[in-house]
Amino acid sequence: MTRVLAVGVLISGEGTTLDALAEAIAGGHIPARIAIVVADRPHAPGIERSRRRGLPTSVLPYRGREETAWAAELDSTLRGTGVELVVLAGFLALLPNSFLARWRGRVINLHPSLLPAFGGRGMFGPNVHAAVLRAGAKESGASVHLVTADLDAGPILLQEAVPVLAGDTAESLRERVRPVELKLLFDAVRRFADGRWPLPFTPEAGRPAPDASGGSDGRQRGDAASTA
Repeated sequence: MTRVLAVGVLISGEGTTLDALAEAIAGGHIPARIAIVVADRPHAPGIERSRRRGLPTSVLPYRGREETAWAAELDSTLRGTGVELVVLAGFLALLPNSFLARWRGRVINLHPSLLPAFGGRGMFGPNVHAAVLRAGAKESGASVHLVTADLDAGPILLQEAVPVLAGDTAESLRERVRPVELKLLFDAVRRFADGRWPLPFTPEAGRPAPDASGGSDGRQRGDAASTA
């Protein structure tokens, strides 16, 4: 029997990925519940978006805090609401290593490129699509990966390519990549919920699925294209 997976969602901006995930869950498409939404920026528009949906919402400002203390408070908040899987949805802070050690194999991120291409520092939101076009790449896409201590380099769980078309702008490419991002995210959460992927996930547990791409190790930037 499929269980209901308790998900914690971390946001920094508009919260559009959060909104889409909440809608998919409410529609019965993912056997999960959003146990808590945590924002690291007090004025993030996604906070109000979350509250309008009636989701438990916590604001834990990161800037100016000692990172170990902040990580401990985030850890306590997630554990106190029964979270099993953490989803970075436009979360732009770098999660402290002390937090990642406690949640190893339980944090996933959505990135709007075919990692390891166009990942790393500064590669989030429209910056990614602009970089793809500057490089003259023939395709882009989206990736869902586990979050580890190396930025955008964690084990890749799912990827899907999107062609780059003649005349593309960063915005037109974003519009084609965006639905793929959400599809992959929903699929990843569903696979954790129904037990096809173990929690915590470790490379020793086996490759995620035949359609998953290989990868190395990745960090904590919630790089969904339109959720900065």
